[in-house]
Amino acid sequence: MPESAPDFLLARLERLNAIGVALSTERDPTRLLELILLGAKDLTQADAGTLYRVSADAQQLDFAILRNDSLHLAMGGSSGVPITLPSVPLRTPAGLPNQASVVAQAVLTRATVNIADAYHAAGFDFAGTRAFDQRTGYRSTSFLTVPMTNHENEIVGVLQLINARDTAGRIVAFSPADQKLVESLASQAATVASQYELIAGMRSLFEALVKLIATAIDEKSPYTGGHCRRVPELTMLLAEAAHRTQCGPLAAFTLSEADRYELRIASWLHDCGKLTTPDWVMDKPTKLSAPQDRIELIALRFGCAKAQAEVAHWRALHTGAEAAAPFFPVEEQLRQLDDDLAFLRRCNTGGEFMSEAHQQRVQAIAAQTWLGPDGRPQPLLEPGEVSNLLISKGTLNAEERSVINHHIVVTQRMLESLPYPKHLRRVPEYAGGHHERMDGRGYPNGLTRDELSVPARMMGLADVFEALTAGDRPYKKAYTLSQALHILGTMKVDGHFDPDLFDVFIREGVWKDYAKQYLNREQIDPVDLAKIPGFTP
Repeated sequence: MPESAPDFLLARLERLNAIGVALSTERDPTRLLELILLGAKDLTQADAGTLYRVSADAQQLDFAILRNDSLHLAMGGSSGVPITLPSVPLRTPAGLPNQASVVAQAVLTRATVNIADAYHAAGFDFAGTRAFDQRTGYRSTSFLTVPMTNHENEIVGVLQLINARDTAGRIVAFSPADQKLVESLASQAATVASQYELIAGMRSLFEALVKLIATAIDEKSPYTGGHCRRVPELTMLLAEAAHRTQCGPLAAFTLSEADRYELRIASWLHDCGKLTTPDWVMDKPTKLSAPQDRIELIALRFGCAKAQAEVAHWRALHTGAEAAAPFFPVEEQLRQLDDDLAFLRRCNTGGEFMSEAHQQRVQAIAAQTWLGPDGRPQPLLEPGEVSNLLISKGTLNAEERSVINHHIVVTQRMLESLPYPKHLRRVPEYAGGHHERMDGRGYPNGLTRDELSVPARMMGLADVFEALTAGDRPYKKAYTLSQALHILGTMKVDGHFDPDLFDVFIREGVWKDYAKQYLNREQIDPVDLAKIPGFTP
């Protein structure tokens, strides 16, 4: 039984309100367009409808969504079925307005086109429509074509409805009331869609600027290229592993899409302070680089010392003081100098550990002398050179490490100065905490595990594992998986990492997933989980 007029109007008003609410809450642009089309179909009881979008170059109309109830046809939108129909040009090949197309005409004239019967309409080319009807047995009769004009008076699309039906289900023309409703809906929807596009554009620009900063840091340092790109990937692998884990203390940890976005942005920005770090410190390839490698200056002294030893020997022979002495002692002295210089070159490259015996040998070499330009004995090694060669780990001395560590202070300062929207307010905390330790002995603030959020702890672990396996560091070789995991386990036992995240990192195979994407084949060796310190399989 047909609805009464009051009931029909009430239902239409309720549907209009529901559409308005949906438009204000929907965040997916594709779903938003679908809501517009379906809402307009419902309001006018249209059997079919198509939504077009103006192309980026404003030269044509592209099909976005197509629906036909009678033919059970759904293309575009959430249907998953692509629309293969050709776009509608707004101008002819000769450059003239395409007035033969209804949708093109609606855009060109910026006016609604309401046609009661397409088969008797003059001035428009419905050949394609008639061919479609002939193939499908459908009858396209009434058309309502409405340009979608946003708040800036720009046409962003066209909404076209086909075959309005009355309360009895008969095909009728679209009434003036239908036209006003759809025009109002199309205008509101165009404005909302434009706002979402603006937000999406600003978001894309923001992300591009964030990645630009990261790329600039990697380009600034040829020895750490890729670090700022790899750490975000590893951080997100760990975050997803923690999100899906069903056991242990992190079983309740979850990530929303907003959380993921916030963490990814923080990961990209975690080293932004390195923009202010001097290149020669950040790229220091050897212990004696400052910025030139002073090992060659030491080598020059050793050369002078060897020459002086030979001169002294031959002078002694010439004067007869060593007439009975064989040549062997000076050869041994020269060989020892060569061996000592080779040893210093090896020490100069740095590494993860320098033994006490090696440190004592450096001190012993430093006690040797050569004759300087003034003829007076001078040490083979200057005090500053000795202190640098005695660096037990890496290539940085205490002062240089302080300069490097200052980058995290600068990072925090830079990030805290930005006016974040609500969903990005934790970026400074996440990015600024990746050098803190669980035992409070990290920097810059000496925070403990309880004072750090889970995402900030994730970044600390990801940062170290990337550094251990990176093959672009001047002061060390890239570790194999088994070596890197052993070092990581030792650091976990030492209070460096969150033990729960460390367990997830190993148990969920985050290290393995990362290795497949970013490690060289020769680094991927067999791993015995039972031998990783601090982890129980």
